Amino acid sequence: MTDPHPGPVPSGPAAAAQACDVLVVGGGINGAGIARDLAGRGWRVVLAEQDDLAAHTSSSSTKLIHGGLRYLEYYEFSLVRKSLREREVLLKSAPHIMWPLRFVMPHDPSMRPAWMIRLGLLLYDHLARRVVLPGSAGVDLRKHPLGAPLQRRYTRGFVYSDGWVDDARLVILNALDAQIHGAQILTRTRCTAAQRSAQGWRATLRSAGGQERTLSARALVNAAGPWAEAFLRGEARADHGEALATRSLRLIKGSHIVVPRCFEHDHAYIFQNADKRIIFAIPYEQRFTLIGTTDVDLLGDPRDARVSDDELAYLCEQANRYFTRPVNPADVVWSYAGVRPLLDDASGDASAVTRDYLLETNTEAAPLLSVWGGKITTFRKLSEEAADEIGRMLGEARAAWTEGARLPGGDFSAWIGQPLRPDTDFERFVIAVRTRHPWLDATLARRWARAYGSRIDHVLGGATSRADLGDEVAPELFEIELRYLRREEWACTADDVLWRRSKRGLHLSAAERQRVADWMNRAAETLAQGQRQGNIRRVVI
Repeated sequence: MTDPHPGPVPSGPAAAAQACDVLVVGGGINGAGIARDLAGRGWRVVLAEQDDLAAHTSSSSTKLIHGGLRYLEYYEFSLVRKSLREREVLLKSAPHIMWPLRFVMPHDPSMRPAWMIRLGLLLYDHLARRVVLPGSAGVDLRKHPLGAPLQRRYTRGFVYSDGWVDDARLVILNALDAQIHGAQILTRTRCTAAQRSAQGWRATLRSAGGQERTLSARALVNAAGPWAEAFLRGEARADHGEALATRSLRLIKGSHIVVPRCFEHDHAYIFQNADKRIIFAIPYEQRFTLIGTTDVDLLGDPRDARVSDDELAYLCEQANRYFTRPVNPADVVWSYAGVRPLLDDASGDASAVTRDYLLETNTEAAPLLSVWGGKITTFRKLSEEAADEIGRMLGEARAAWTEGARLPGGDFSAWIGQPLRPDTDFERFVIAVRTRHPWLDATLARRWARAYGSRIDHVLGGATSRADLGDEVAPELFEIELRYLRREEWACTADDVLWRRSKRGLHLSAAERQRVADWMNRAAETLAQGQRQGNIRRVVI
C-alpha cells in the first residue's frame, strides 16, 4: 500500500539542503538536544549521524535522571546542583518516558558511617529545589518489604529520590522536536570531511549507500561523543589543512547486565562496594532487573565495546553481597556496554573522572563548537548553553526556550486537561487513552502510552479496531507501529525497533525477532524498488 504520510526517508540524505546555518555532527543525546535548541531559535540546522540515532552511548546508559549522589564524595557540588535542578525540568517535559524513582541504600557499616550517609542525603535533598520528588528518609529493613530481597545482615537503610528515563527514546524525541522546528535529521550519514574557512564550513556527507553531497554551513557543532576527538584529528580541518583537536578524551566503558526480576516492588537499589564504587539494581521492563555499571578504561574502537567476562562476574559478585537470591552469569538474558566520552583530567581512578561537560568554542575562522564530556541528566542545559554560544559566535543572540517546553508526546493537556504532577498525569493519560480507544488491548495501550505519549494517535492513525493494526508481526508488535517507526522515527532495521525505539527484543524469542527483521527488510526493499521506479512517494508493505 502507499504510505499516506511519506515524511523523511530515514536511510540517507536524499533531499538534504545544500546550505544551512549550523551543521551538527553526532546524533546522540547532546547532538539531538543541540539541534533541537538551535532549530527552535530559528536557525537552519542539519544533523548528521553516522549510524542510527542513539546507536551508541545514548542508548547504553544506566537510564537514570539523577543528581549523582556519589559525586558528592569527589566534591563535584556544582555538577550535582546543576543535575538536581534539571531532574524536575526533564520529568515535566516528557512524563511518558521519564518518571520519579525511589532508591534504597542498605547501610553497610564497613563502608561508610550512617551519619555520613545521612548528611550526604540531606545535602542531596537541599542542593536544589524539589516540587515533585520527595526527600530522603531512613528505613528499618527488618520490618519493611524493601528489606525482603536483602540478606539479613542489612538491618538499616536509607531511601531517596531520583528519576528514570528511556534514554534512547529521549534522543528520538529531541530529534523529532528538532525536525518539527525545521531541522533536517540525516541518519546513517557520515560527515567524511569538514573544511573550514573564514567564510564558513564545507562538509562532505556520505550516506550508507555511498551517495555523497556537499553541504555548506556557517557554523559546525562537534557532538560526536566518543568520536569527538577523532573527528577533530581526522575529518575536520582548518583552512590550511591542519587538525583542530586541542583536548583528549578518556573513554570509560560502563557495562550492564539484565537478569530475571530480583524483587517485586517498584524501588531501585544502590549498593556500596568495597572498591568504593556503587552499582544499581533497577526494575526493568516489568519482568527484569537491570544491574550496572562498571568503570573500565577503553583503549579500542568504541564500536567494539562489549561486556567482558570479568565485568559480568564483577556485577554478579557485587549484587550477591546484598541479595539473598544469588545472581549468576548464567542468569543474564541481555547485556550492553556504553562508552562515556569523559574529559581526561589525569585521574588515576576511572570512577573519579569528572562527569561534567565543557563546551569549547573556536572562532579563528568559521565558528566551531566542540562538546566534551557530559551526562544524560544535563543534556538540556548543555544544549541551551551550546545554542547561546553559537548565537554569540554568529553575532545573532536569540532567546533560550526549552526550560518550560514539552518534548513531543509530553503534553497530555488535550487528553486530561490541566497538568498536575508528571507521575499522576501519566496515569490519568493512560485512562484517557483506554477511554478513547476501548478496543485497544490494555497492555498494548499502556506500552504505547509510555513510548509515544500524546503522539499515540500518530501511531494509530485512523485505526478503530484491532484489525486496523495490521498483522501481529511478533507478540505485541503490529504492522501499524512498524510503519510509524519507519515513517516518523528513522527506524531502518530490526535492531532500531527492538533495542532502541523499544525494548521488545527482551520479550521476544530469536525466531520472533527474526520475523521483525524479515518484515523490516521487505519494507526496505519495497521502498528501494519504488524509488528505482521513480515513485517519489514512499511505499511500504
